[in-house]
Amino acid sequence: MSTGTRSRVAALAAGALIVVGALAGCGISAGSPTGASTAAQGAGPEVHGRSATPSTPTHGAGVPTRSTTPTPTPAPTSARTATPEPASKPTPPHGAGSALAAAAALPVKGRAPRTGYDRDDFGPAWQDVDRNGCDTRNDILGRDLVDAGYKPRTRECVLAYGTLHDRYSGHDVHFVRGPNSADVQIDHVVALSDAWQKGAQQWDDERRAAFANDPLNLLAADGPLNQSKGDGDAATWLPPHKAFRCEYVARQVAVKTRYGLWVTRAESAAMQRVLSTCPTRKLPTGDPVPGPGGAKLGRAPATQATQPPREPPNEAASDVPYANCTAAWAAGAAPVRVGDPGYSRRLDRDGDGVGCEFRP
Repeated sequence: MSTGTRSRVAALAAGALIVVGALAGCGISAGSPTGASTAAQGAGPEVHGRSATPSTPTHGAGVPTRSTTPTPTPAPTSARTATPEPASKPTPPHGAGSALAAAAALPVKGRAPRTGYDRDDFGPAWQDVDRNGCDTRNDILGRDLVDAGYKPRTRECVLAYGTLHDRYSGHDVHFVRGPNSADVQIDHVVALSDAWQKGAQQWDDERRAAFANDPLNLLAADGPLNQSKGDGDAATWLPPHKAFRCEYVARQVAVKTRYGLWVTRAESAAMQRVLSTCPTRKLPTGDPVPGPGGAKLGRAPATQATQPPREPPNEAASDVPYANCTAAWAAGAAPVRVGDPGYSRRLDRDGDGVGCEFRP
């Protein structure tokens, strides 16, 4: 190799080293294709004997450039203000439609005064409000009695006899129309006086009459037990037959719910205490009557044929008149039977020989 050739090779090598060092300072690997290309370009001037000092690389000359795209900077996050969750309604302890849930939903207030109450404010006793051709008392007897029979010539309306499987006592009560008709009475499950003190004072006459004759609020019952109840609510009176208490209280809740009546605090607690023993019991929605001719018929009891008919005396013979059943009850004379002082047909609306069977 000639001396000139060796000098050119040495110059090329020195230029290459200088370029590689410069590229290394820029962070570009000498093994990269771009670095090799730059080295070759840097060696070119030495071939022609120019200075080996590399020129500053420029964009587009094959020298890689760092990305100028700015790295996104996360936006500063401010402390998130805790947003209070909307207050949720308390979950009812029992399913929708249960009598217990409905009892818990009844409005609770104090008992209003009984001042001004009169049974007649709820209309004449035992009307035919559903216009089926039969009064409410006989409608309920026809629904609740079994082995029943109708009084002749009453268009299968007036029951003459029957048997009540009394739910209040758990015993059977035999009904025979006549002097002992009051052995079976029709109970207002929510008493009229109780309703008066818990919202009914504000009703019109039509609504009160509907309440007093609503089959849902009426049950045939043992007479003496019904009398012992008076106008008691669930806090003061419950049927002695404990197996019936859930159904009884559920009816009271259903009636008060239907008519928008309130309950006292003690009454509400008593209702929920009873219904907590049967939490799945549904709220009853009705208990329709069968109407004329719909009673569960049976053979007449033997005593029926032997009872002589008793005609009520002339109203003029009444020597102790009572203006109404409220007065008779206030005097301690009710029920007023045929032959008793004060009996009159005006007090005996169903003509069975017993007036004012039910406490107003």
